[in-house]
Amino acid sequence: MSESAPVYRVLARKYRPQRFTELIGQDAMVQTLGNAIARDRLAHAFLLTGVRGVGKTSTARLIAKALNCIGPDGHGGPTIDPCGVCEPCVAIAEGRHIDVVEMDAASHTGVDDVREIIEAVRYAAVSARYKVYIVDEVHMLTKNAFNALLKTLEEPPAHVKFLFATTEVNKVPVTVLSRCQRFDLRRIPADSLAAHFAHVVEEEGVEVEAEALALIARAAEGSARDGLSILDQAIAHGAAEGGVTAAQVRDMLGLSDRGAIRRLFGQLLVGDVPAVLASVAQQHALGVEPVAMLKGLLETVHGVTRAKVGGADDPALSAEEREAFSDWASRMGFATLHRLWQLLLKGHGEVQTAVLPREAAEMALLRVVHASQLPDPQDLARRLRSGELSVPSTGPAAAPPPVAAPLPPVSVASEPPMPALPQDPQALHDLLESSKAHRLAVQVRAARFIRFEAPTLLMATGPGVNAGFAREVQDCLRKALPGHVWRVEVADGIGRPSLDDEEKAQETAARDAILAAPVVAAAFAAFPDAELIGYAPEDSRSIAR
Repeated sequence: MSESAPVYRVLARKYRPQRFTELIGQDAMVQTLGNAIARDRLAHAFLLTGVRGVGKTSTARLIAKALNCIGPDGHGGPTIDPCGVCEPCVAIAEGRHIDVVEMDAASHTGVDDVREIIEAVRYAAVSARYKVYIVDEVHMLTKNAFNALLKTLEEPPAHVKFLFATTEVNKVPVTVLSRCQRFDLRRIPADSLAAHFAHVVEEEGVEVEAEALALIARAAEGSARDGLSILDQAIAHGAAEGGVTAAQVRDMLGLSDRGAIRRLFGQLLVGDVPAVLASVAQQHALGVEPVAMLKGLLETVHGVTRAKVGGADDPALSAEEREAFSDWASRMGFATLHRLWQLLLKGHGEVQTAVLPREAAEMALLRVVHASQLPDPQDLARRLRSGELSVPSTGPAAAPPPVAAPLPPVSVASEPPMPALPQDPQALHDLLESSKAHRLAVQVRAARFIRFEAPTLLMATGPGVNAGFAREVQDCLRKALPGHVWRVEVADGIGRPSLDDEEKAQETAARDAILAAPVVAAAFAAFPDAELIGYAPEDSRSIAR
């Protein structure tokens, strides 16, 4: 009888990391573990946390291999680079090692399941150096199960190691967290994922466009498993045509064409309503969800804004997108971009909950078109102040004002003037008082300023003057004078005398001047037990007793 064909393994399982060097984007964790193994400073319990598909379970198995590897010659010790060919490494990789126990806490949640572990840890490992317990989704254990595990977790036998993995570390009790060495696995960057997928398709002998790999990496949202699953589906989708193209990936994922989104964005900016409605209809006919279309527009606004502030280029963007974003960034202001973002974000939320998503998307885009035709508020205020615009006076409908008579310009005297930047601590105190921040104003009187160059203020640390107080003052100033970038900080130092110090110094000087007056000095000489209980500095009159 002929041998059966090998069973197909999905890419996410086939390309699971077998060495620490194959982990993507977790260099800090690998270095820490390597140093701990080299110096024999291994913790008895590890907690691995992170989003789905970043390598938590794979890392736990790699740690188990690293602890139990004996090398090709059978005489090796723990190593950060397990050989992968010795019996413990092969058995752990195949999931059949008797001393490496994997437990899914989602289906083994109770005290009885934990009791089995507690009873088993008393016995030494059968064939391995360490007995390793890998508990996946550990946050699913019940409260009683966690409590039952605490004592064993705090003082386990020397031959036992615990490896916990979870996606929701906030649900793990703090008593468990304090007994584990924690590693937070990061989301994998899109460019690293795209490079990994390029290696995978090369190994598989499949032709995939670089733009298609970038789309898959972006859709994976930092998860290698999600990305490999999408890549598996894309290869099956394009197998009949001999390769995978970006258009096929967009069609498979229901993504809108990036070029179509850029054209739609340009139509919104120029206010071409018929073209906008036609583009929406075209995207709908192609099967693009209205939510995906609004999401694409939001990504475009974000890309233009990043280009305007000089942010690092997204490696997933094509050269055409970078050029278009740079062009729009040079012609649009921040106020317009922020307004577009808010309008599109509001429209995205409405489309998500709408009974008629396409109609809701059209109405949201029409709102953007009409808003784009409105004048900029700052420009409008400037033109009103300069008299370029005027507001017609309201009156009875039966007596309209003559057309030929020019309307008087709007007076700007009624607008409250923008407060000037405070030039000294006294002006700052007055500004806080006028902003009804009375407590902060009182505390500012006791602050000693090392540097006072508004909008940058540096105060010396002192009683009541700390980082929290500085943040409160900064937030209040940002509200009172929003047109400036405020930085209020504290630092160790002496600083200039505070307002309270200056007031006390003035009072002391005035008192000394009164006491030095000839009349007062003669009075104290005649009456040695006299006491100065008050004085009027404005006319130098004194009261002595």
